[in-house]
Amino acid sequence: MKLRSPGHISAIRKPQYASVRHYQVRKAPAPVPPELAQLLDRFAAHAPRPISLAKLLSFGRPPSNSSVLDSVRYALLEIPRRLATRVRHLEGLPFIVGTNPYVANTLNSYRESFQYLATHPPVHTLEQNEAFAAELEDIVTRHANDIPTMAKGFQECSKYMSPTQVSNFLDGAIRNRISVRLIAEQHIALSRAIQQPPTERDACQIGVVDMACSPAQMIRQCGAFVRDLCDATLGTSPALVIDGHKDATFPYVPVHLEYILTEMLKNAFRASVENHYKLHGDTTSKPVPPVRVTISPPPDTPGLVGPKFMSMRVRDEGGGVSPSNMIRIFSYGFTTAGAGSEGGEDEGGGGPYAAQHVGGSAAVGSGGSGEGNLFGEITGKGLQTGMGTIAGLGYGLPMSRLYAKYFGGSLDLLSLDGWGTDVYLKLRCLDEAEDAEI
Repeated sequence: MKLRSPGHISAIRKPQYASVRHYQVRKAPAPVPPELAQLLDRFAAHAPRPISLAKLLSFGRPPSNSSVLDSVRYALLEIPRRLATRVRHLEGLPFIVGTNPYVANTLNSYRESFQYLATHPPVHTLEQNEAFAAELEDIVTRHANDIPTMAKGFQECSKYMSPTQVSNFLDGAIRNRISVRLIAEQHIALSRAIQQPPTERDACQIGVVDMACSPAQMIRQCGAFVRDLCDATLGTSPALVIDGHKDATFPYVPVHLEYILTEMLKNAFRASVENHYKLHGDTTSKPVPPVRVTISPPPDTPGLVGPKFMSMRVRDEGGGVSPSNMIRIFSYGFTTAGAGSEGGEDEGGGGPYAAQHVGGSAAVGSGGSGEGNLFGEITGKGLQTGMGTIAGLGYGLPMSRLYAKYFGGSLDLLSLDGWGTDVYLKLRCLDEAEDAEI
């Protein structure tokens, strides 16, 4: 048998005589204990209140013993409400979907976390808060792979729900997840802040919000990661050019921006290299066209009324998006990673990006944070995003847009078929959005 390159391992077909079908045994979900059911009913009866960004920021201006205790009371009140809502939505899925092992495991983990937080005694001292913050951080870590786990479950149950039903459910699930982690990570960050002597950097940091977040610095950081990923999977990578207002800063949650930029750059880098190989066959005669990111801060106009936005454009020469794919580009589960391989997408990806596809799928069901898979956690540098490794599952663009829209921003894509793609990102400056309820 002729051996193939490591990037194509997942696409190798096994001989037919060695093929064995494995069937998953589905079991009806175990009945919920009456005490837990009553507790869920009580919390789910009260819809979660919108998060006031001003309130979250107030706990850290500046962080003090009393403000941290106010923060823990807020967390113990609001997080269980949101978890109860998520549990009820998961329980409301069609029965056959709910029996899928990936979906069932996610539901059970939400129930366990809800029960712990809903029955947690009040926190009255900093010593009690220190113990609670440590446990809250463990809960955040344990849920790191919820989204890729659910993604795998919905992938297997796609014939039982329409794309619109899946999209509506996941939009709600991910928005709920963002809000839960925002409250939890804000409290964890404030609890750490009062235990350590203040530094010069702390003056710009209010919990998880960086009041002087640098897009250029974040682009370089994400670009270095994506370059290594691209080199490992495709053998080369384009140059990254940053232009516009490179010294601009704005108040934002850095790990939200980190996730969005990582996904945008992954797409741009991959498209650039694959299109270059398609046109020229190699990279020796002509270099891969660079990926260019332009930064545009809000205009400094006296008397300007209305919200302010930091804008960025990611431009590549990767051949653009075909018209047939444009209508699906923001759909959950749609991916071009591995397209065109012999195995096809149904057989686990393949193509020059197969290694990344394997890395994304390997974390699902591992029971841990995913650090043992091929490339580790894409967003492992911060707990706030905590989306696990989702490469190859087709969740990058729709989730990036959801993150951008969370604080009132936007993410739009324009394609010049046959040439390249421009992605326009607008993020609302959070000091201008303190009165917003999210």
